[in-house]
Amino acid sequence: MAKKKELTIPEKLKGLYELQLIDSQLDGIEILKGELPMEVRDLEDEIIGLETRISNLKDSIEDLEKDISKLEGNIQESKSLIERYDSQLNNVKNNREYEALTKELELQKLDIRLFEKRIGEQRANIEVKTSSLTNTEERLETKKTDLEAKKVELEKIIEKTEKTEEKLKRKTERARKKIEDRLLKSYDKIRTNYRNGLAVVSVERDSCGGCFNKIPPQIQLEITQRKKIQACEHCGRVLVDDHIQMVGKEPKEPKKEEEAAE
Repeated sequence: MAKKKELTIPEKLKGLYELQLIDSQLDGIEILKGELPMEVRDLEDEIIGLETRISNLKDSIEDLEKDISKLEGNIQESKSLIERYDSQLNNVKNNREYEALTKELELQKLDIRLFEKRIGEQRANIEVKTSSLTNTEERLETKKTDLEAKKVELEKIIEKTEKTEEKLKRKTERARKKIEDRLLKSYDKIRTNYRNGLAVVSVERDSCGGCFNKIPPQIQLEITQRKKIQACEHCGRVLVDDHIQMVGKEPKEPKKEEEAAE
């Protein structure tokens, strides 16, 4: 495998600058999409959460209804015992049997009151959970409608920008191959540090094009000389001069005046 040609400082600067121009165009497409991709993901996550909540509420209501059914069965069982004890009271032979049956009757009646109280509590719980279920289902439908609208909006933007985005991605891949790994790592790190994604900027009106702090005249001179890669001492962005695009281009020959016609 042939060894990669060592680039000059001006060529490295131009490579970084051209990569920044391509990435900035890609950033522009992301800005066009705005918060839509994140909003779509958030809505999808929220919908999953709401569906889980609905499932849990339904299971809880079902458990409460089963508990009520069981309690109603206990009440029927206690009523059957009461009828039996009432019948036995007519045939008691002594006070001891009478007192025992009377005590059992009181206990069964007390159990019925406790069961009825618990049924009332469980029905109140069902009412609260049913109301919550209705609200959650309504909220779910609203979120699904919102999600569908956001997806349609995002798809329209993607459809409009897809070809341009793919073209730019291919260009940025080619541009990155020309830059050494050390510089790429530094470039990517700087880009992630700033919301506008600018890692390479030019000097504008004696100031850094990224943070707008003043650049000393001596540093500006060194930037134009392109003898080393200069970074802004305030924000760390790579600084280039306005004529960086001309690096590697041959100066145009002045047009020769046409010879006068004889």
